[in-house]
Amino acid sequence: MENFRHEIKKEGGMNVPGVIYASEKIYEDIKKDRASEQVKNVAKLKGIVKESIALPDCHVGYGFPIGGVAAFDLKKGIICPGGIGYDINCSVRLLRTNLKKEDILKKQKEIVKGLYEKVPSGVGHGSPFQISYKELDKLLEGGAKYMVEKGYGIKEDYIHSEEEGCMEEADSSKVSKKAKARGIGQIGTIGAGNHFLEVQFVDKLYNKKVAKDYGLSLGQVVVMIHCGSRGLGHQVASDYIKLMEEEYGFLGLPDRQLINAPIESKLGKDYFKAMSAAANFAFANKQLITFWVREKLGEIFYPKKVKVEVLYDVCHNIAKIEEYVVDGKKMKVCVHRKGATRSYGKGRKEIPADYRNSGQPVLIPGSMGTASYVLVGEKKSEEITFGSTVHGAGRVMSRSEAMKKLSGNEIKNNLEKLGIKVGAGSEKGLAQEAPEVYKDIDEVVRIVDSLGISKKVAKMKPLVVIKG
Repeated sequence: MENFRHEIKKEGGMNVPGVIYASEKIYEDIKKDRASEQVKNVAKLKGIVKESIALPDCHVGYGFPIGGVAAFDLKKGIICPGGIGYDINCSVRLLRTNLKKEDILKKQKEIVKGLYEKVPSGVGHGSPFQISYKELDKLLEGGAKYMVEKGYGIKEDYIHSEEEGCMEEADSSKVSKKAKARGIGQIGTIGAGNHFLEVQFVDKLYNKKVAKDYGLSLGQVVVMIHCGSRGLGHQVASDYIKLMEEEYGFLGLPDRQLINAPIESKLGKDYFKAMSAAANFAFANKQLITFWVREKLGEIFYPKKVKVEVLYDVCHNIAKIEEYVVDGKKMKVCVHRKGATRSYGKGRKEIPADYRNSGQPVLIPGSMGTASYVLVGEKKSEEITFGSTVHGAGRVMSRSEAMKKLSGNEIKNNLEKLGIKVGAGSEKGLAQEAPEVYKDIDEVVRIVDSLGISKKVAKMKPLVVIKG
């Protein structure tokens, strides 16, 4: 059997070992950048439990590697913004529809134009949805639930979301005025970078029983939304990194980017509440986009009654208080998932009732021309990765290098040749997020499937791509 576990033994101040889960091919790529060094650095943080973990999509990030997972003791441990990321709850929502691939092919140009105009995308792009600061505070504490209460969706939308679309610990008073000012005009927007809105079709089924439980069938059209907390989340991270540096300094840390606060400290608790509020902003953001997608597809296919239902919404870039068995004892820990996603096996109460007998849906986005996947969470993940799996393919080329080597216009033309219609704010964005800059998604998914931390259910291919 292929060995995917690469252990980094304790050395030089490491409190626990490190482990990188990867095939030999991907492990060689990981060793070329500083990601493995970052795995060691994370292992030196106070109160870390069991192992510092990197998944096969891992690559160098701010402080933690992207694709990194670490759990911290609630009494002795820390909370670290660098272990969560600037784009708090940068995450994925998948919508299933009653449309078929053939329906989209008949109206591809109309769909790309309609969705591109309906859902704002790109750097700094504002939203037609405007609210008061008082309403924003309610949104930060209510997430997707707040949006549904305001008429932008249905209860089933947030029921089929991680945390039911709302981190209960959120406290809007812990979010700065500057962060609120950056976010208030961006609700319902995709943003730039690796964020997107894609119309896809189900190309292959691997587990027909679970696919049926998830409401998926061959040829079915689904819509994938990948976005986060926009400028608000970025500012929350910046604010608390500064506050933690002022309060605790960075002497003794292996990397200044790993600035942190004790979880039990006032500042640690304040950051967790602010992070939760930013996560709720992301849930609300995707909820409004869902509402607009419903509206636009309904208009395009009228008089056909189009159904658009939330299959699931998963978090990346988040910290959660969760319970696991560690060294034979149950304990609650603060799990940091930086570019990783939860992957719970069947039976966990955190999974929506509809899916509890199957396991949690896991959504793995591709990069434009490549496939995306739906997987199902497995108990194995709770044993070896603190209930986590990959969040995507993971970069192998930096954005600056991509700009030098790739042409956005050429990428767009290549996608068009594959039958994929593209709406994009800039050629620069297309070059930075081209399929070539990422690891092989099929290989990454093969690894987590073989490890048994999440298992393949369905493979989707894109028909329409909206990029910032």
